[in-house]
Amino acid sequence: MKKRFLILGGAGFIGSHLCDALLSAGHSVRLFDRLGVPPYRVFTEQEPIEWIQGDFSSTADIEKAVDGCQIVFHLVSTTLPKSSNDDPVYDVESNVVGTLRFLDAARHAGVEKIVFVSSGGTVYGVPQLIPISETHPTDPVSSYGIGKLAIEKYLHLYEVLHGMNYCVLRLANPFGERQRVNAAQGAVAVFMNRAIHNQPIEIWGDGSVVRDYIYIANVVDALVKAAFYSGKERLFNIGSGQGKSLNDILAAIEVLLNRPVNRTYLASRSFDVPANVLDIAHAQKHLAWSPQVSFEAGLTDTFHWLSN
Repeated sequence: MKKRFLILGGAGFIGSHLCDALLSAGHSVRLFDRLGVPPYRVFTEQEPIEWIQGDFSSTADIEKAVDGCQIVFHLVSTTLPKSSNDDPVYDVESNVVGTLRFLDAARHAGVEKIVFVSSGGTVYGVPQLIPISETHPTDPVSSYGIGKLAIEKYLHLYEVLHGMNYCVLRLANPFGERQRVNAAQGAVAVFMNRAIHNQPIEIWGDGSVVRDYIYIANVVDALVKAAFYSGKERLFNIGSGQGKSLNDILAAIEVLLNRPVNRTYLASRSFDVPANVLDIAHAQKHLAWSPQVSFEAGLTDTFHWLSN
């Protein structure tokens, strides 16, 4: 069944890939992003796409964005884990309060379902065991993670109070084409880009920090399946299910480049938990989803995109 989708944060790394997938499947898509953010590509007149810009914290802008849309992907985040603790008040006002305005607008507009991208890397805090399942305690050590968790709870509240249907995807560390290489997030793309240009790569700590890295095509597949999922489960980890250290990533990049990369090790950061790998069995069972593109294949595609 064809649907009309809204992607909040549609110009970003994840949103742009999601938009392309939805358009390819014949759906209508409305993209919402910040003022001044240009479209990520040229759309043809035949593509059922609408591009609108506005302020996520503006009730009027969000009401306009959700009007007439059946399913909404909430990908907006105004902060990063690295910076969120510097100003928790801003984090709450811009993300949590902004989302509450959006939820009210969605409720009044009759939105059928919301798919929210949460953070599998931050909501759990320091893991008690690896891999981390959805039932693991949630003790975030960053305002970013606390904000994501709060939004999850408000989605549940709105389902209880208003019958709003939703899915939460606790996402691992996505990587792939279109990821911003000058951002403070996204180790794979940042490292790869610097290695290609023979620039030094800075590592916080000794490089032993382990994370779960998932290729963007696998993320999009999970998002689409969550949108059409009709079961009772609401919360899913989305990752590769495998951990790789920063040193592992550098080693894989060196194999692709067939040469060593220049690296510098710095002091570790207090908010970096030593390891985070997600248990994805729940999504495999209920969403009938599992990663189809391996880390190595995704890394190769990312390499070719950055090289060109």
